[in-house]
Amino acid sequence: MGKQRPRVTRHVTYTPKKTVEYEKLVREIFKEKYKNHELINGPVKMHVTAYLKIPKSASKIKKTAMERNRIRPTKKPDWDNIGKIITDALNKVAYHDDKQVVSCTVDKFYSSEPRVQVDINADG
Repeated sequence: MGKQRPRVTRHVTYTPKKTVEYEKLVREIFKEKYKNHELINGPVKMHVTAYLKIPKSASKIKKTAMERNRIRPTKKPDWDNIGKIITDALNKVAYHDDKQVVSCTVDKFYSSEPRVQVDINADG
C-alpha cells in the first residue's frame, strides 16, 4: 500500500491507522528476517518492487499479459507513496533515518501473489 496523507482536524494532525499498521508490519517482517541487523550508518541505495493484485475483472488474455509484465499497473498506489511508506517504516530498523537514502527506485508489477520486495545496499 502507499503512504496515506496525514489527516488534519481542528485540534490534531494524525497518521491514518492503515498507514501506521502497514509500517508496523514492514518493520516486524524486517526484524524477523534480519534478526542481527546493525543499522546502516552511511548512504543507502534502495530498490522497491511492488507486486499488485491482478484485478478480478481482467480478462484471461489481460491476466496473462499482466503476469508476464506486458501490462504494468498505472493505478494507485502512486510509486512515490510506495517508496515513502517503505523508507519511513525502515527508519531506526534498517538505517538510522531515511534521509540516508540517496537513491531509490520503485517498480510496480502485477502478480497473483501481491507483495513488496525491498533491496537495500549500504554503499549508496
